[in-house]
Amino acid sequence: MRGEIRFLLDDAPRRLTQFDPTMTVLDYLRQAEHLTGTKEGCNEGDCGACTVVVAKPEKGRLRYQAVNACIQFLGTLDGCQLITVEHLAKQGRLHPVQQAMLDLHGSQCGFCTPGFVMSLFAMTRDHEAAPDEAAIDDVLAGNLCRCTGYAPIARAAQAVYGMGPRDDSFTADEAVTLEKLAALRDEETVALDDGGGRRFFAPAALDDLAALYEQNPEATLSAGSTDVGLWVTKQMQRPATLIYTGRVAELARIEETAEVLEIGAGVTYSDALDVLAKHYPDMGEVIRRIGSVQIRNTGTIGGNIANGSPIGDTPPLLIAAGATLHLRKGAAERSLPLEDFFLDYGKQDRAAGELVTGVTLPLRKAGEIFRAYKVSKRFDQDITAVLGACCLRVEDGVVSTARIAYGGMAATPRRAAGAEAALLGQSWNEASVARAMAALENDFQPLTDWRASAAYRMKVARNLLRRCLIETTQPDSATRLAGPALESLEKGAY
Repeated sequence: MRGEIRFLLDDAPRRLTQFDPTMTVLDYLRQAEHLTGTKEGCNEGDCGACTVVVAKPEKGRLRYQAVNACIQFLGTLDGCQLITVEHLAKQGRLHPVQQAMLDLHGSQCGFCTPGFVMSLFAMTRDHEAAPDEAAIDDVLAGNLCRCTGYAPIARAAQAVYGMGPRDDSFTADEAVTLEKLAALRDEETVALDDGGGRRFFAPAALDDLAALYEQNPEATLSAGSTDVGLWVTKQMQRPATLIYTGRVAELARIEETAEVLEIGAGVTYSDALDVLAKHYPDMGEVIRRIGSVQIRNTGTIGGNIANGSPIGDTPPLLIAAGATLHLRKGAAERSLPLEDFFLDYGKQDRAAGELVTGVTLPLRKAGEIFRAYKVSKRFDQDITAVLGACCLRVEDGVVSTARIAYGGMAATPRRAAGAEAALLGQSWNEASVARAMAALENDFQPLTDWRASAAYRMKVARNLLRRCLIETTQPDSATRLAGPALESLEKGAY
């Protein structure tokens, strides 16, 4: 085991041997490094004022990603390069992103500006050519501004591509940075503490992770910390033992065969989006609306499943598609239908010391209908009130198979058994869908909370079934906002 974390702060190496396992990158930057350009706004990964960029080697290049420093734990930086707003200007010259923000008046009060600058910097590394307006909106959705109205920032995002944003020191130094990061990386398990008995582990292999978690079943597992980070910053929890899973390469794999997708538990939303959208366009569109780019860069498919939230966005999608979940405790492995994993509110079929390792998703078969809809108060970066997903096969006008799942309607994400039964063997038409809509009364007894009333949730859940019918039988009807899923629908990808 290795008793230190190692990373680059810009181009300067850092080796830390003792720190609070739940210290955030934001607190480290401001308190230890005195780099105060990175701001604390919401402290929960919503406002983007704390945005920094983390670079990691991938396929012989550096991959730059914007992340929320306020909920990322310091230990997650092991083997990475951390870049803040202070590192962009070199030799007294602003970086092109900074210059574009200045020229186009993209800043007023300035508090949010460093976060916007870092999101735009990451955008220039991810998009070689200027992205369209929709892509810019996606990039900026995780950065909130109360002053500018966003228009000058969006103009800066477009203008920067005429200023050679990649002709910078980061491009020039990439080979050297890759060599430095390679020297920091190994297959050792990171193991350290804060000097008071609280411990941090970061294994690099699945066998080591499974053994470590079996030995420490009380430990808190953290992948992207998009949930666990809030336990710390908002609930003031201080886990005695934290195990970070982000160094385990086996958990980050995506494998596609002729029949299934194998998705490791550590695959982030960003990495899963394109491959899921390829086979299930609506699934990709829902994932595009999970959090922000910063959240999607760190949050994981496995984490969204393992935390068991009734409003998690991916479980209903995967349940409707017929996914199988894989778990491991020590050397013992088992699999079960994903829908059977969720037992009750806050309770899953997972033993102490057992971890989620991945999910198997069958590829959509020819003629199979898949629709998914996320309903929330805001279109972007909002928690779901109701999420409905339907996977149907209609043969000669008759429903031969039906899997319908909802999130936000019960204590767990689950299938609508009564609605499915009302459709099976029936004509796919208004009459059968009306019976399925009525059957939802027996499938769910939703709660009223600040997101939605029980009556609203039930009405939405019913109407999503009708929407599915309209989209599949009246393809010229306008049923959704423009976006990738609509474009796929218009091209007949469904």
